[in-house]
Amino acid sequence: MLFGHNTNVRLGDSVFHVQTEDRGAVHALIDTTVYHGGRVLHRRTNNYFDLLPLNDDRREALRLRLEDQHTTVIEEMRSGALQLVVPAGKTANDSGSVSPGRVVPARPSHETATLALELANAKSWLSGRHAKLQLLVRDSHGSPVDRAQIRVEIEGGETVIVPEAQTGASGEAQLEFEMPKITSPNAALVIRAENQSAKGYIRFGLRAKPRVA
Repeated sequence: MLFGHNTNVRLGDSVFHVQTEDRGAVHALIDTTVYHGGRVLHRRTNNYFDLLPLNDDRREALRLRLEDQHTTVIEEMRSGALQLVVPAGKTANDSGSVSPGRVVPARPSHETATLALELANAKSWLSGRHAKLQLLVRDSHGSPVDRAQIRVEIEGGETVIVPEAQTGASGEAQLEFEMPKITSPNAALVIRAENQSAKGYIRFGLRAKPRVA
């Protein structure tokens, strides 16, 4: 079971989106990301290797640990302990400083809008070990999504490769990387896209090529 939290935090005149998610037992990571205007301003990642393999008690411990990390980041933002640099042209308020404000809960995750991902070169994205992904992200109305964050995960690979990108005004993004050796029969290429109000993913099963005697 995967856990996650999404919260909007208002500091002065600016609203930041804080998202914390469990990356799954394959990675055993709790990942918290702070967004402003679709841009990533802060990321905090902690592992939970000590809780593996998961059972009912450890899942509950994981849920509490994820909630604690999410709350800690928000509290640090409100107290000023976590300094966030807002990109030029997106100042926090007229004085240029960030002042504490109230936390505004986002919509529950089951109501979160969905982004649609398309791998334009689904039949030719892999050449040897070199992967080249040509992606298109649309919203629920079919319109291109600008500044969506793209993350790629290789589940069941020998090494973890997580290249990232951001879509342009056309909703397009491109990623290139070297594929790791596949070590699991259940390996998969997982592509995730998200912005402040929506997210989505696509998953492709991967199979290791049989060795030629």
